[in-house]
Amino acid sequence: MKSLAKLALAAGLALSPLSLHAQTLAQNNEVMFQQMQQWRGISGAAMGRIRAIFGENGMIGQGNPAVTRHPLTPEQAAERQGGSVDSVRRAYRNARFERICGHPYEVPLYNPETERPEDATVCAFMFEYPNVPLTYPVTWVRADQAARLCAAEGARIGDAHEWEGAAAGQLLPPDYNFSLGSQQAMRAWHNNHYASQRNVFSIGQWRSGVCATGSSKTPGCNGGSWSGCGSNTYPSGSFPQCHSPLGVYDIDGNAAEHMNLPLNESQMASRGSTTLGVTEMKGSWFIWDQIRAHEHWARWRAPFWHGTRVMSTSSHSNYHLGFRCFRDVR
Repeated sequence: MKSLAKLALAAGLALSPLSLHAQTLAQNNEVMFQQMQQWRGISGAAMGRIRAIFGENGMIGQGNPAVTRHPLTPEQAAERQGGSVDSVRRAYRNARFERICGHPYEVPLYNPETERPEDATVCAFMFEYPNVPLTYPVTWVRADQAARLCAAEGARIGDAHEWEGAAAGQLLPPDYNFSLGSQQAMRAWHNNHYASQRNVFSIGQWRSGVCATGSSKTPGCNGGSWSGCGSNTYPSGSFPQCHSPLGVYDIDGNAAEHMNLPLNESQMASRGSTTLGVTEMKGSWFIWDQIRAHEHWARWRAPFWHGTRVMSTSSHSNYHLGFRCFRDVR
């Protein structure tokens, strides 16, 4: 597979050491698709489905190349970890977890107090989509597109309690209290229920600089436009200490992440629903060391920001919002 620099050279483009702004979105996506096939073994048929979803608009990808300025290149991130991009990608693989989950760069979710990894019935992507270490996260993706991209390769979007369990390092049973009847009431009950864990993050107690939280907005970013706001993310896995006890990386910092918030049992992705509930989103460099936009902790449930049904074609997308997939294993 050609490197990003070689692809740029072949196209007659110069590649900035701290950004991909000389590339087109289509070229960046093509490099990413090749990485997904090389490192994750995505089949040609699945890649065809993935390409079709990316082709629905001219925005899904790793940010608008005209304005995106990534703080690190993959090569710089690898050098900080003492290796090459390829060696770091190989080092992130875990043979035991691959036997459980059936795919590279996925980790089992379970309750360490009562279960072993082999008892898990669901796995989470280790990294934000496209789930290749030292690759920039996909942004400008709607919730419905995120759900369909996961389904395109036999995975699914995660329910909120699964994302929170991945962050906290302990997957617990669903805890939505559907009887309360509204997202607002369910959220208030949930956050009060976990109030004693308000200072628990994927890395334990919060420590600045441990996760991908040091990015900044594009100068003049005007509220979230494609032309004015770059997806100034780090390569996934650039911060090797930024993982939960279950081995899920960048769940704090880097891109925010779409997930499904069911409002009744029939909307739970974890129980096979494709109807799904409403949107939930958490994470992002946007709220941490540079900007303290709102609270955030491992089991915190967010307000109904930009809320829609997950499968609505008008669901929200922006420059620092991505997703990760989950996969049922039995």
